[in-house]
This record gives sequence, structure tokens and C-alpha cells, in this order.
Amino acid sequence: MIRIDFGKNEPPDDGREWLETDGGGGYASSTLENRHTRRYHGLFVANLKQPEGRHVLLSKLEDSLVAEGEEFFLSSHLYPGVLFPTGPPRLDHFSLDLYPRFVYRAAGMTVKKSILMPRGKGVLLIRYDLERFPKDSILRLKPFLAFRGYHDLAHENPFLRDRVEGIENGFRIEPYEGMPPLFIQASRSARFIPSPVWYGRFQYTQEQKRGFPWEEDLFLPGVLEVPLERKCTIIFSVCCEGDAIRRHVLKNPAATWKTEVVRRGRDQAADKRRTGGFTGEDQEHFLALLSAARSFLISTPTGRPAIIAGYPWFGIWGRDTLISLPGLCFCTGRIAEGIEILTEIGRHERDGLLPNTFSADGAPEAYNTVDSSLWYFWTVQELLRSTGDKSLIHERFWPIMQRIIRAFMKGTKFGIGMDVRGLLHAGNGQTALTWMDARVADVPVTPRNGSPVEINALWYNALCFARDRSAEFGEPSFFEGDLLFRLRHSFREAFWNPRKSCLGDLFQDGLLDTAVRPNQIFAVSLPFSPLDAAEQAAVVQTVRKKLLTPFGLRTLSPNDPAYRGRYRGNPAERDGAYHQGTVWPWLLGAFGEAALRVADDREREKENLRQYLRNFLRPHLAEAGIGNVSEVFDGDAPHRPGGCYAQAWSVAELIRLYSLLGK
Repeated sequence: MIRIDFGKNEPPDDGREWLETDGGGGYASSTLENRHTRRYHGLFVANLKQPEGRHVLLSKLEDSLVAEGEEFFLSSHLYPGVLFPTGPPRLDHFSLDLYPRFVYRAAGMTVKKSILMPRGKGVLLIRYDLERFPKDSILRLKPFLAFRGYHDLAHENPFLRDRVEGIENGFRIEPYEGMPPLFIQASRSARFIPSPVWYGRFQYTQEQKRGFPWEEDLFLPGVLEVPLERKCTIIFSVCCEGDAIRRHVLKNPAATWKTEVVRRGRDQAADKRRTGGFTGEDQEHFLALLSAARSFLISTPTGRPAIIAGYPWFGIWGRDTLISLPGLCFCTGRIAEGIEILTEIGRHERDGLLPNTFSADGAPEAYNTVDSSLWYFWTVQELLRSTGDKSLIHERFWPIMQRIIRAFMKGTKFGIGMDVRGLLHAGNGQTALTWMDARVADVPVTPRNGSPVEINALWYNALCFARDRSAEFGEPSFFEGDLLFRLRHSFREAFWNPRKSCLGDLFQDGLLDTAVRPNQIFAVSLPFSPLDAAEQAAVVQTVRKKLLTPFGLRTLSPNDPAYRGRYRGNPAERDGAYHQGTVWPWLLGAFGEAALRVADDREREKENLRQYLRNFLRPHLAEAGIGNVSEVFDGDAPHRPGGCYAQAWSVAELIRLYSLLGK
């Protein structure tokens, strides 16, 4: 459990954010003060089938308690120059275990407010456990509606339909044509007071810092008031699925709550068994990562299995899915779910390419990456390492791998193809086909057209794996017998930089870009390496010395003139630093595996890595996305977290590293 306590006069930090997910791509999220700082914050963000995609339906609740003539607020808003409400903070502490919980204390009264989204139900439950309340006290809720795509902002308009239909202990509203209705109900006697009005100019400070529009208007249909007893529990349910869901799931919200808590308790018990090789702080951190992993695994509105790349703004990405799968599924015992996701993504292979992005419903949208197809081989290798099921590989995944190799050898879209030396090349000056794909004014910030080092490390690994599978399955090899020997020689000849005792990053037109970047680590960490033992050790030493920080690997050495040590500012400024020095935690999985491979004393290296993870996760699990791992960090100390506050491959690769350290 993660618990954050606040002193009597210490306000909660609005930079720390909580997240609760529903297993279908929907979520609830805000800051500890429940004061939104992002357009992506929302109390009921649903992943809809029609209209497709994630939509902020219920933005927030202004919840307050009226007792003995005074009103105590449990959330806040920022308007131009005004923070409402004013006064001392009421939040005593926040905890995250099976779900987020806020504990407020005021005038001798205690309120425990908990947020729960039962998996696969499309429902939000908000529970208030109240103690020591005087007679005639009231719980008052003001629901603020947005009803817009989660990348957008709402503004007062004449198209909203403000008609509200009263239902038992709540109300129903259908603000816009083509959007689903919203139902809000209390679990006990409540009075709804219609008072339709727009509240203008909510301020979202994180959007302002990021250089995006940052003001929003929200619609209030009315006020819900619930009379209180001295000690009582009230559960509010929010959904947009109509009468069937309300009848079968929300008729007894207390039972729905209990069922979901029991289910999560079973999951947590299973996680504890999986962390049996760890104790103390190591086990606590590993458990937090295993819990976070579940938030990224979803079933889309039409039932497709998928992985959300990151919260709050990323959708479904092919590369991220393949890199995340081993940590999120194979290392956590979710083998069947992982196989289903891997099968689904393989179904969309076209001309040797796998999709880079998918729609909110899991349909392929863009085929513009060279490495997704190559990461597919590594993911299958990790599956084989976890299950040993060679027949599954042969029947389900081997045909796709053969098509990818043949397409890449022959040549396919975006200039992807193999040259006479066996090296793989891709792209031109206007494309960004690797994971370092940031653009400014539609121009790649880190141009890598030609032969990138990790692409060729992945290519060598894929061909070696294919060679072994052909032999194992009793099939003739479908590429020349000397190709691997030739490629291994060409790789070292093209990329090895003897002056720096490491690999360059890009081979293009006979020249080597000698920038020290983390992409070279994959030439050591992948199951098949084109380097000899001495070269592997030298790469790890250089990466450790030049790129390793307390939170991951820098994307460029600080000694490079192009290095950018701060990831901040407007979109162009951030994209300009994204892969020019910014730190990425997901690279720690490859670094750790490589470090263990070259270690003279493997057990000592394991303990070094365990201590590294302790120092990383001890502060970070409570500093940004609570219980989660951020997308990136500044390259310069103190390495402030940035980007998405919950990133799938950050969590996944740390889980995979823990699994390696536990073996």
C-alpha cells in the first residue's frame, strides 16, 4: 500500500496524480486535491463504441459537507486568479491499495472517500464513509459535465440539451445528440435540485505549461443532496450504459463494490505469490508494479484485447504493445491474455509491417514503423522463454515471422530493405520510422534514415531466431546460409567505434554517426548478439558511464553538443528534447539484462540492480502518477518526471527486470 500523509498546514501537491481504470480503456483521474490540472483529468472518462474513443463525460464533482451551518469542501477548482474554496486543507491522508482513498478530517468529523471502477462494467462508484456527523448534516454534490473527446476542451454552447429526468435518488441527462445518456444515482435517499448553469473558465495549469489551450467551461445540471446520519455509508454510481446495467449491476452498489474488492484481493494475493523471491522494500515495489500493470491491459468496446500505451493521453500503439507484452503478461502469469494480444496484433501484418497505431477500438490505423515487426520476434522469443511451447510458436506465429523476413529481404514500404552486406536500411530524410520519432514542423528531430544500430541488432536477432526455428521445425532455411556470418561481420564493421569503445547510432552513406545513444544496448541485451564478449562488455560500460541516471537511460550523452537536459516548454521545445538527452525508464530492462550478461560476478550485479531499483522507486511511486512509473525524466539532475504519468513500457520493463533479478 502507498500512503501519503499531510501535516496540519501542508497542502496536497497538485503535481501528484491518481488513476483508477475500468479494464475497457476508460478511467478516472485527478490530483490529490481533486483539482484538475489537465484536460485529460476526469471522474468518468469512458471509452465509447459510438462515438468511438475516450470521452470525458463527468469531469468532476464539487463535493461538500454541510454541518452546523458550515460547508466543508472535498475538492477544489482554479478559476482566473481565484482558487475555490479558500481556507486550510481538509485532506488528512491519501492511500492507494486496492483502489484510491482520500481521508478528510474537519471539526471532529471524518470522511473516507473512495473511487472504484469495477473491471469490465463501464461504471464508476464513489463511496463516502462518514463518521461523527451532527444531526441534519448534508452531503452535497455538484456534478460538472464535459461530454467531449478527451483531447478536447468544452465551452459553453447553445447545442447542449439541459433537460434532466429524475430517477430514483438521482437523475438522467442526455446533453448532446449522438452521445450516450449519463445516469447518476445515490445508494440511499437523495434529493435532486435542478439548476442548469454553465461554470466558466476552469484553469488547467499543466496544459498551460505544455503550451496547449488550458481553459474550459463545464455544465452543471443541478445539485444532489443526501441527508446524513451520524455514521453512514453512501455510494454514488455513474454510468452511461442504460437501464440493463443499472438494473443488474447498480441495483445494489454495495454488493457490486464488495464483489470487485474481493476480485482485486484475489489478484493481489496472486501477485504476492509471484513476488515470493523478494522481501521487504523490494517486494513492496514489485507488488506496486504488478498492480499498475493491470491498468494497461484492456478489452476494447468490441472485445479486442489491447494494451494502452500510457495514461492519460496515449492510445494503443504497436511498438509499445510488443515491448510491453513480456513484462505485463508473460512475467505476471497472464500468459493466455498475452498470447491473445500477440495473436491480435499479428493478424494485421501487411507487406511485412505491423501497425504503429490503432484506433480506440483496436483497428489498425498507421503502418509507419520499421521496428514493430522486429520487436515481434523478440516478443515471441520471450513467450517461448516463458512457456517452452514450441508447437504454439510454429502454428500461430511462425508464418507471420516468415512473411516479415521475406518482405524485409525483398524490400517493402518506406525504403525498408536489406543491402548486399545484409544490413537493414529504412526511410529517408522526411521519415521517422524508429522509436526516436519526434518531429518539429514535420521534420524529424533525430533523423535516423539509413541503417540504425538497434534496427540491425533486432534484424540479426530475428534472423538467428528464424534459423533455429527452421532447423527445429524440420524446414529448409529460407535465406542464404552465409547471411548471418556476413551480417555479423557487416554490423561490427559498420557500427563499431574503436575511439569510444562502443557502437555508433546510425550508418548512412558509408558514414557512422558516432553519437553515444542507448540504442546500442540492444546489441547486447537481445537473445542473439552480433558482438563478441569484449565488445558487449565495452558497450555496457560506456552506456553505464555516459547514459545511466537514477531513473533510466539518457537518449544522448551530455557531452554531445545536441544534448538537451530539460524536457519542458511548448510542444516544439519538448519534442526537441524528447530523444536528445531526455531519460527513458523503459530502457532499464535492456540495460539490466545486458549488465547481467557481461557481469563477472552475476550475483553482485543483481544486488547492484536491486539497490538501483530501490533508489528509483522509493521516491518515484509517490511523486508523479501515484503507484505508477512516468514516461520520461529530465536528463539533468534532479531528473524531474515528465510526459505521461503512467507509461506501459516503463512499468513492463521494470517488471521484467525484477523477474530477471529474482531468477
